Amino acid sequence: MIPPNLTKILMAAPFSYHLTFLLLIITRGVSAATFTFTNKCDFTVWPGILASSGSEKLDSTGFELPKGSSRVFQAPTGWSGRFWGRTGCSFDGSGRGSCSTGDCGSGELECNGAGAAPPATLAEFTLGSGSQDFYDVSLVDGYNLPMIVEGSGGSGACASTGCVTDLNRRCPAELKVEGGGACKSACDAFGSPEYCCNGAYSSPSTCKPSMYSQLFKSACPKSYSYAYDDASSTFTCTNADYTITFCASLTSSLKSSRDSSPQTTDESGSGSGSDSGSNSIGSSLVADLATGDSTKTQPSPSMALQSMLILVISLALTF
Repeated sequence: MIPPNLTKILMAAPFSYHLTFLLLIITRGVSAATFTFTNKCDFTVWPGILASSGSEKLDSTGFELPKGSSRVFQAPTGWSGRFWGRTGCSFDGSGRGSCSTGDCGSGELECNGAGAAPPATLAEFTLGSGSQDFYDVSLVDGYNLPMIVEGSGGSGACASTGCVTDLNRRCPAELKVEGGGACKSACDAFGSPEYCCNGAYSSPSTCKPSMYSQLFKSACPKSYSYAYDDASSTFTCTNADYTITFCASLTSSLKSSRDSSPQTTDESGSGSGSDSGSNSIGSSLVADLATGDSTKTQPSPSMALQSMLILVISLALTF
């Protein structure tokens, strides 16, 4: 049932607000979250997207993200998967090609269900179905790009996480990829069970941090540094939207969860989702409705339209 106080607010609000509010409810019911990819690197990044088994594919599995641009995607409730950035890519007019780091091996711009070849910095998500989202940034498969994840509009801790340090400059020689564009994990470099947490080292009690994972952890304390680094590396939020930023500066990133989350915009105007400014529109709308701020000079809807809208919203809230 729709709350009585919300009914009074809706009856007093301008008709345009009713339509916007209804659209927000419908959109939120269909999608669990928006993911905004932003490139602050001095070069083009080609993000890859891999949905987990059982999760539907997003509108792209790999795309070009030029310097200074953003792109927005909608994800359904319960979606799970990972994102990463590819670098040094070359694709022809038909979208065929490959990348120097993070290549997904598809031979195309779209990854088509293939994951990143290590080393690659990964952002991993499991969206809740009316419950908490879980997310992390992982260096378990190595590192190729600085990356952070920030949540906005959600409830709970919703802390930012990621790695803003250029680990390629601090990478030990034995882990460094030829050309210096990425840094391998110890597991990838040596294949030893104690580094890969398999065989006799397949449990948290037997697989401990190594000197290499500790190097990653000291540089990027909020990121996964090895397989059992859960306690300080997994984060939660409820009903949030997320921004994945490549090459974010240290001063603008990894804010405390006590800070207000920044609003993001879709600078490129491209992408499969709605404009990322819709979050600020929605916030302004709900704030105006909650405070009864309906003083703007707009045509008032008829009583019949108001009643119909309230009925539709009431039905939507029951799902």
